[in-house]
Amino acid sequence: MKRRLAFAAAGISLLAVTASAVAMGNWLNVRAGEFDPLKTRLVQGTWVNGIGCPTEARTAAFVGGEVVDGPSYTDPACPTGDPRDRHVRGLLLAKTGPTANVASAVAQIGGVRGKTLTELGYDIRKPGGASDPRGSHCGAGAPRFNVVTSDGSLYFLGCNSPSADVETVGEGWTRLRWGGSSELRAFPASGGGTVDIKGMTVESITIVFDEGQDAGPDQFGLAVLDNIDVNGRLVGTGGVATGK
Repeated sequence: MKRRLAFAAAGISLLAVTASAVAMGNWLNVRAGEFDPLKTRLVQGTWVNGIGCPTEARTAAFVGGEVVDGPSYTDPACPTGDPRDRHVRGLLLAKTGPTANVASAVAQIGGVRGKTLTELGYDIRKPGGASDPRGSHCGAGAPRFNVVTSDGSLYFLGCNSPSADVETVGEGWTRLRWGGSSELRAFPASGGGTVDIKGMTVESITIVFDEGQDAGPDQFGLAVLDNIDVNGRLVGTGGVATGK
């Protein structure tokens, strides 16, 4: 009987979460992983608790020798976030060693097939904007969106190539957005200059991180992202996060 009640409670909880997600319009999910065909073990893609961009995050302070709740904290770059993220999760993408190594950290964005594309973006753990050498790597090619449209065409949109249409600099984070009220320009894999992919129908979207520690100006080989944005929908959690 107890086991039946437990299963029933779990089912009710799952239905509640599903209903909540539908009500908020969250049709996106982001699953992190690695492309490492030769098993070099030099890349990592995962969601991690406590490294994301804080939006009304809880803090604590010592007062009179006791620990009490402090004021909530929001990085100015992230006034909005994924309401489903209760653990301040961030998407960790890392590549150790040289860029030439055939391996990459990846994050597959689910729920986009058949959608008409209007906006892309993410928040990146970087204090002074996309060109600041401090913080996460933000190169021409990584982290980048790989967008496949319904006709099978592939387009690339890198962290600083082309430059974001909207850049909001916070204290430890920078919010980058492409498209929205502007054209959504990206580089076709077939070559040539940027083209406007706004209004195209999506087959798939993947975030790829394949620039290593030899890529300047930071030589860091790592980026932390949050609030992955497709058409204004934000995802700040996904998969199985590490850390407690």
